[in-house]
Amino acid sequence: MKSTGLDAADIRILSALQQHGQLSKTRLAELVNLSPTPCWARLDRLKAAGYINGYHAALALERIADFTQVIVTVSLTHHRKADFDRFEAMIQTLDEVTLCIATGGGMDYVLHVFTPTLAAFQTLMETLLESEIGIDRYMTYIATRRIKSIQPNVAKLIAQGAN
Repeated sequence: MKSTGLDAADIRILSALQQHGQLSKTRLAELVNLSPTPCWARLDRLKAAGYINGYHAALALERIADFTQVIVTVSLTHHRKADFDRFEAMIQTLDEVTLCIATGGGMDYVLHVFTPTLAAFQTLMETLLESEIGIDRYMTYIATRRIKSIQPNVAKLIAQGAN
């Protein structure tokens, strides 16, 4: 198991934030069974140590806008560090790509892409192919509906890793 330097109270704080988002000092302390001042001091320490990347709202995107959601697997022509760096730098500039995972095996990357239309997705892919970032081949999978989308339960993940 990876040594995180976190104790049980830290894990309870992180779990509460993961489940409920940003909380008041009093509510967080209640949820993790600590008094408010030590709880808030721990929270400040966790933030300073980089354990918390931010707070986000889970939006009902389908109620806000029409969109096309596509999963794309990408394989690069060459596999030198410079090739990966060039591809990843380009992906960082694209708001349409909401997730990019480097993978081992048959494909190099898995992308999660949101565009307003299928035509907009095709235009994005043409731009990527024309940009000479080394794409050898790609496969697209049109997402029809979201079944589940959550972050892993941090307390459970740590507990299972200790076994």
